[in-house]
Amino acid sequence: MGIFDFVKDAGAKLLGKDDGGDKALMEQNQEMIFANKLKRHIMALGFEVEQLKVGFDDGVATVHGKAKSQQEKEKVILALGNTEGVSRVDDRMDVGAPEPEAKFYTVKKGDSLSKIAKEYYGDAMKYPAIFEANKPMLKDPNLIYPGQVLRIPALEK
Repeated sequence: MGIFDFVKDAGAKLLGKDDGGDKALMEQNQEMIFANKLKRHIMALGFEVEQLKVGFDDGVATVHGKAKSQQEKEKVILALGNTEGVSRVDDRMDVGAPEPEAKFYTVKKGDSLSKIAKEYYGDAMKYPAIFEANKPMLKDPNLIYPGQVLRIPALEK
């Protein structure tokens, strides 16, 4: 559990022009609407979190529930944090099967998965381990962007 920082202006865009309607009502309920969109985003990615609750207040997404594994928990945190408008994720989730935590890495300009793999694993050809660890948020190993936060798992021995 803890607080994880992200780049607020980078990531998936969940709020769009299709969110029209009564502007006064929209402003009053914007954070509740965004929290609901974040929760639906997590569910659409196929993550299984028992009693999932997502709140949103002033750039901070707070997530509650029980993930089946540490990997699943970390992916939920990344999916929330790598969303435009979210600057922090307050993790209040429990884990069904505890395991060692992965490292998180914020992508910089000029990075590639192979460059990151070289830095963390000493071998650029181990980039598929990073790609697999970030599915389903990553759909293509060549499509990462500055500000995106990636999960870097320990290599299997």
